[in-house]
Amino acid sequence: MNRWMILAGYGLLAASTQLLWLTFAPITTQTARVMHVSSGATGDLAIIFPFVYIVLGLPTGRWLDGSFRRALTTGAALTAAGALIRLAEPNSFAVQLTGQIVIAAGQPLVLNAITKIAGRHFPAGERATAISVGSVSLFLGILVAMVIGGPLFDAGGLRLLLAVQAVPAVIAAVWMLVALRTAAAYPDNPSTSIALGWLRRDRFMWVLAGLLFVGMGIYNAVATWLETILNHFHEGSAAGNLVALMTFAGILGAASLPAIIASKNRRRAMLSVATGLTALCFLAIAARHGLAWIAVCLFVEGFVLMTSLPVTLDWSELHAGPERQGGAVGFLMLAGNLGGVVLALTVQALMGHPDVALIALAIAGCIGLALTTRLPARVSGPSETNPE
Repeated sequence: MNRWMILAGYGLLAASTQLLWLTFAPITTQTARVMHVSSGATGDLAIIFPFVYIVLGLPTGRWLDGSFRRALTTGAALTAAGALIRLAEPNSFAVQLTGQIVIAAGQPLVLNAITKIAGRHFPAGERATAISVGSVSLFLGILVAMVIGGPLFDAGGLRLLLAVQAVPAVIAAVWMLVALRTAAAYPDNPSTSIALGWLRRDRFMWVLAGLLFVGMGIYNAVATWLETILNHFHEGSAAGNLVALMTFAGILGAASLPAIIASKNRRRAMLSVATGLTALCFLAIAARHGLAWIAVCLFVEGFVLMTSLPVTLDWSELHAGPERQGGAVGFLMLAGNLGGVVLALTVQALMGHPDVALIALAIAGCIGLALTTRLPARVSGPSETNPE
């Protein structure tokens, strides 16, 4: 199978994990009413995902390094199975929780494979582009979830919404089962140790993990609490569109910039710009609350912040080497999901003072900027980026 077809199937699968994760996010109130549970319980259907990732991130990364086909096949199967489980009884909270747990268990196996798909099937010059495509797929899944949730629920309730979302998950799972039969053009070296001990002493990976902690944490905090923050400024109804705008900007950035940044060997410069602009954007929103101003700031923020994910993953792929990519990405994504939990809870604690919450996000950006100073200015070649 052509490498681009393999990547397309993986992209659909990755997008499906995000689509299924955020199924209930745009219809929290309606879902709570239909299932006869609280809005908080409905929110738990999405919140379980980062917690499961924190537990499974490293073990699934190691499994991908040791048995890539079996691990990714399991991830694809769990994603499709969870989507189908949810159809058994759309209005039952217990059934939906079961389905979400199954999908959440498969998500790390899918997302941790992003650099290994690029490394196994693409030549070195195309890997940054392949990682960008995988990252864009994640953002597209998030955007579609936010856009279609309300209209599909209004048209046919949860049954229609869950059925529509199950279709791409099942197609993607079958697609990947077929695609994984294709031998890797650049296979791993089975003699290489896949123990995770190298991560404990690798300062470079800890810096990248810190950056994803900040970046993914900020995005999750904004997506979770923007409506509440804007309610203080009498603009709460615009929150959904603004999150969609921020995500769309991220898609544009992640689709266009990483390959250029890799070709010019300016990864640290890009990450420094992204974290610096993050701090400025949230300070600007705290200083001025006009809707148009907020929209411009979040567009800029989404463009640079979400572009940082494929750039960081591409750098980790160069640093870790092909046999350790799964563990490396598992470690980074674990840090990102942990950041999502910590920063969302931090902003929640400051919600009584929305300007202070925005300043807290700006401070997180400053911390990220400080972390970028610990990175090398340029990467001279893979031989100089391999872990010790």
